[in-house]
Amino acid sequence: MTTALLVIDVQESFRQRPLWRTLDNPALFANVNRLVDAARAAGHRVVWVLHAEPGTGDVFDPQNGHVRVVDELKPLPGEHLVVKSAHNAFTTTNLQQYLTSTGVTAVTVCGLRTEQCVETTARVASDFGYEVTFVTDATGTFPIPHWTAPADQTVEELLADPRTLAASDVTARTEYALAGRFATIRTVDDYLGE
Repeated sequence: MTTALLVIDVQESFRQRPLWRTLDNPALFANVNRLVDAARAAGHRVVWVLHAEPGTGDVFDPQNGHVRVVDELKPLPGEHLVVKSAHNAFTTTNLQQYLTSTGVTAVTVCGLRTEQCVETTARVASDFGYEVTFVTDATGTFPIPHWTAPADQTVEELLADPRTLAASDVTARTEYALAGRFATIRTVDDYLGE
């Protein structure tokens, strides 16, 4: 089996948002680095995925310089990079063609946000027939506002709102939704056999 590690949206854009200070996983970068090091050592493919929203003027607009892998992670020359504009890493990129042409049959997913781009990529990968591993403690997310909360709600208001879905609940729901249907849920230690 040929495996690819998909490092999804671990990019500077997120750090530019006020919500960044609520990131649920302070070990995110270290855990992703552990997966990257292990993938390279095993000869697996490492694929870097970035999210871009050209022309929006916000932190995901490439013109603003934040659509780049965070400095704590170091892609190597020759490692595949895709830039997406959809939630999953397949729809607006050549990812599936790349994985097929390199014989990949299994993908390991990690990155930001647990329930959004990482989960969506895991679901699509499963639908495409890949064996999917979702390494939860190498993902990160934030509290989610209630759908009726005002769009201009501050972080303080978000955290004070009893309707806000806590990041820990988001992660738990993601694991429940994926396990046994779309992916195998693992921790970094378990995945690396430590």
